[in-house]
Amino acid sequence: MWDFSVGTSLSIMARTWPFILLRMVVYFGITLAYILATGSGAGVGYGVGHISSDPDGPASFAIWGGIVGFGLVSIAVYWVREYILYIVKAGHIAVMVHLVDGREVPGGQNQISYARGVVTQRFAEANVLFVVDQLVKGAIRAITGLIGGIAAFLPIPGLDGLVRFANTVVRISLTYVDEIILGYNIRVNSSSPFESARQGVVLYAQNGKVMLKNAIWLAVIMWVVSFLVFLFMIAPAGALLYFMPGQLGGWAFVFAIVFAWAFKAALIEPFAIASLMQVYFRTIEGQVPNPEWDRKLADASSKFRDLKDKAIGSFGAGSGTRPAQGV
Repeated sequence: MWDFSVGTSLSIMARTWPFILLRMVVYFGITLAYILATGSGAGVGYGVGHISSDPDGPASFAIWGGIVGFGLVSIAVYWVREYILYIVKAGHIAVMVHLVDGREVPGGQNQISYARGVVTQRFAEANVLFVVDQLVKGAIRAITGLIGGIAAFLPIPGLDGLVRFANTVVRISLTYVDEIILGYNIRVNSSSPFESARQGVVLYAQNGKVMLKNAIWLAVIMWVVSFLVFLFMIAPAGALLYFMPGQLGGWAFVFAIVFAWAFKAALIEPFAIASLMQVYFRTIEGQVPNPEWDRKLADASSKFRDLKDKAIGSFGAGSGTRPAQGV
């Protein structure tokens, strides 16, 4: 089974309720924006469609109007993702790290201000955090390749399909590793976030068996819950679209997916991060980054090499071997 405590994860979520509420406001606000933009676009399209001589013009234009509205919100979300990472995700992770380590954190609105101060001290600007996060995500993908690459050479008939399926499961399970590395970065508080991130990735890779087992369990739990939320939301989404112009019934499926995504981001992600954080900090206690894994990752990932280069450039010590702190 898994190596994390469900009770501890739920307790961390309860004690970080200001960030849970903030996540709900942000992600369900995005969902509402999708609904309003799609509905408005469909309404405009439906009206414009009456200009067409085609009897199906209003319905067709309504569909395209809905697509345009949905697309505009998607573009806006893409552009604000850096802000969401800096204010919402990083702040929440900072508070989680301190709680896992047994430190006291303030409650209420003071908790958000406290977390912002921690993140600002660690990452002076949002773009620094964003660059670190993107490099870590790229480096983490190399772990999938290293795991899958070994099995791909085994001479067992029909193994290719199994390897592809296994790699898909591994990729899904690694979704939140960058958040765990961010937590490690905040925890060690070194003078170079790039060097801390490099160490965090190597430590994760060298403990890949333990981390992957727990990550897969969490991935299964998360996607089952998300799928149930999706099924639950199909009917309300369809009822909402009943009042929109044109034939937009198919959008019920899309809105249900968006709502399930919002629910997952607001409530399920924090549980997964708190759980993996427990396992990661306990597993790496007293360890130092293994040079062999450092080399493997550097050989397999250009993003990891970029991370090392930035670590050397900003800190001048790309091979730091500071032991991981205990929980």
